[in-house]
Amino acid sequence: MEELWRENRIDPESEIVLTYRQPDQVEPVVLRYERELPACMRPRPVRSGREGTFPPPRRIGPLDPPEKRKARWGVRVYVGVSLLAALICLGVGIWYVGEYGWALPGSKAPDGPHSGSNDNIPWEDDYFWDIEDTDSGAITIPSYPTGGETRLSLSSAAELPVLTPQEVYNQVTPSVVSVLGREDMYSTMASAGTGVIFSSNGYILTNCHVIAGCSMCRILVTNAHGVDEAYDAKVVGYDEDVDLAVLKVEAEDLPAAVFGVSDDLRVGDQVYAIGNPLGVELRNTLTDGIISAIDRDMDVDGVQMTLLQTTAALNSGNSGGPLINEYGQVIGINTIKMMSRYDTIEGLGFAIPSSLALRWVNELIEFGELQPEPVLGVTVNRIPQTLPDGTVGLRLEEITDGLSGDRAGLRAGDYLVGFAGQNVVSLQQLMSIRRGLRVGDEVSVRVFREGEYLELTMIMMAES
Repeated sequence: MEELWRENRIDPESEIVLTYRQPDQVEPVVLRYERELPACMRPRPVRSGREGTFPPPRRIGPLDPPEKRKARWGVRVYVGVSLLAALICLGVGIWYVGEYGWALPGSKAPDGPHSGSNDNIPWEDDYFWDIEDTDSGAITIPSYPTGGETRLSLSSAAELPVLTPQEVYNQVTPSVVSVLGREDMYSTMASAGTGVIFSSNGYILTNCHVIAGCSMCRILVTNAHGVDEAYDAKVVGYDEDVDLAVLKVEAEDLPAAVFGVSDDLRVGDQVYAIGNPLGVELRNTLTDGIISAIDRDMDVDGVQMTLLQTTAALNSGNSGGPLINEYGQVIGINTIKMMSRYDTIEGLGFAIPSSLALRWVNELIEFGELQPEPVLGVTVNRIPQTLPDGTVGLRLEEITDGLSGDRAGLRAGDYLVGFAGQNVVSLQQLMSIRRGLRVGDEVSVRVFREGEYLELTMIMMAES
């Protein structure tokens, strides 16, 4: 049998019947054995075309190696790439929520760095004002009596020599002081800023936010020998909206700074700043720059302020210090700088112009608070117009009902050519004259209307 099988004379799948032949008298017995082939020996069908064919049976011997399982690399790569993409999306989502909150792009985020204590931050522009993080509570520093004879005055720079940076520093530094505020006698220093002496009998000008929330204030004056002399200061008056405060120390013969006229500045003029950036350790630091813009109207914490813009470096601690022109005159009080959490912003400092501060400081000395400011009640075209006879005038575009201009008889379309006895050729000149007036003052007004000049009288009123 084995030989017949090897010679392929017997089909290995055929049935084999073994018969044992007994003697003729005995009935034969048939033995039958059937078994199913193992899976490895079964032929696998392979389709070819529509009908399909089956390959010949594969002979399996004891030395034949077992079949290897096919590697499924395509599935593994797909699963790996999918997991990696999911992790990246999850990381980006966590970062976005941390930075911008649960807001869609372009909308105002209710959470995140753009909310909370800095509600004044514009979401679209992502900038904010760098005002020292001081207590916004009431100022309880002891008061100094108002109504004194001291007044701030401005001096013209005409015919003054231009000073070198060293000369400016040596001239103004003795008038620059350190302003240190405390909440009470047991607390540590709550704020540190800068101030400038404007009167030899101890009147000092600084920012209101430097002493906000303080009940005690100490002034450090550095003498000619570099030695600090400390004085306890009292507050004469302050106003949060204009961010100015007048302090008084009991001292005489202090070096007072000379204040100049900020209205005379032009864009590009050289300026210097002296102050105490980041605290008293770096006090009397000099930085320089130029005037970047004049009469810059800015919204600061909801208050409209007209400021000087400068490239001179200003930092926390410079607040209340002087901005100085090239003649050694103080032409501004440094107050704020623009900052951003995500962009680098340099050279965007702002100061209160001396021409604006003049009126406010003197009212704080006299009354302890600002008095109502007179308004004209007119909207003026900024572009001067030349009239037929060659006179220059400003066209009145709109008159507010019930205010000074309306009661004086001014009309839209009039040309303002004279105000308070002066010929008016620019809006800046008109605003400069108005700053020297008070509510109740009677002012002469000259206008050109329909080919003739009219003389009118305006009684200055406060804005209702």
